[in-house]
Amino acid sequence: MLPEEKRRSSSSRIAGLSVLLLLPAFAALLIAGCEKKPQPLTANQVRAITRELVYAARIASGGRVQTGMFPERPAVPAARGAGRAAPNQPPVPPPDLIFITLPHMEDGQTDQPVLKAIVDEMDKVAQVHQLQRIQRPGSPGLDRFDFFFAGERTQTVNIVTPVVTAPPARELKPGEAKLAIIIDDLGYDSAAAESVFQIPFPLTVSVLPHLPHSAEIAEEAARRGYEVMLHLPVEANDDAKAEPVELQPGMQQDQVTRMVQQMLETVPQAVGVNNHQGSLGTSDAALMNAVMPALRERDLYFIDSRTASTTVAYAAARRAHVPVAARDVFLDDLQDPADVHHELDQAVRDAKLHGEAVAIGHPRPETLKVLSEYLPQLQQQGVTLVFASQVVH
Repeated sequence: MLPEEKRRSSSSRIAGLSVLLLLPAFAALLIAGCEKKPQPLTANQVRAITRELVYAARIASGGRVQTGMFPERPAVPAARGAGRAAPNQPPVPPPDLIFITLPHMEDGQTDQPVLKAIVDEMDKVAQVHQLQRIQRPGSPGLDRFDFFFAGERTQTVNIVTPVVTAPPARELKPGEAKLAIIIDDLGYDSAAAESVFQIPFPLTVSVLPHLPHSAEIAEEAARRGYEVMLHLPVEANDDAKAEPVELQPGMQQDQVTRMVQQMLETVPQAVGVNNHQGSLGTSDAALMNAVMPALRERDLYFIDSRTASTTVAYAAARRAHVPVAARDVFLDDLQDPADVHHELDQAVRDAKLHGEAVAIGHPRPETLKVLSEYLPQLQQQGVTLVFASQVVH
């Protein structure tokens, strides 16, 4: 064979070998192209699976649990057409929040056999629908996990053990007084709410609307036995940070009513309202006169946080026949444990002097630590801790 022919023959063999070596790679690419990623579930499919999960929990507990479910709400009203899906794809539906309240145990502990039975039955439903369960950090009295399908969260399950029982409504004994303690500013951080929920006393929690965890925290608080309020954002003075959605002087009645309704939709468990900030807005008679009918229509009470000495909110509530009370003490303006203790002492004195008092604090570590230590001895001082609804008139 001539040298030129040998060269061409060798080149042909090399080319043929290269093709054979590349064939598996081409085959893999072809197979990958044929395998389509599962499409996200539709809103109807998510809700159908949610109903199955809830039904499984009820069956597993012998019908001894309370359940609730609703779509996770966005932090702020979504823009028209907003969604996480790619162009020309349907928007990914929000995951469902599932709440399951376990039977109340006398010692306040979680009913572990019922909890295990519920999780096992839910796992069976998840397996049928190819869902993956991912455990989330929990806390005493709360077990939490997510279900995912094709990388998208479809359900978040919260299994709650109730820890608070409402104090009985009764006539005061001679020398006995009532104290309501409100914890403001919940909604930003679920961890802060969890810290509050470790205090097994009848606190009233006030939840800001339209925040990432507003609806979830309000639901969990109500299921654990706390009383829930809407922490109503009202315009403050110029030097304070404005909230994304807040009531402002100059708004018309229909606008105020609509905004209050939208806020309540994110905190639907609220049985009362107190103002968040509002030193400017609560001093405006026209605005307060517009707010109170919206509360009366929904049988909500009002607590004037008294963030300004010029507030007219209390008077507006009285004129509108809205049950009302006013804050007597702020517990943690200085965020110092000794000061929180001092303010609690002042709240107790006010309660004894007037028969009742209202104190407002925040979910700060210093405040919650002092409350955990102080509240067990409160009854010995002749003061009964009650919900805010029990001090309004």
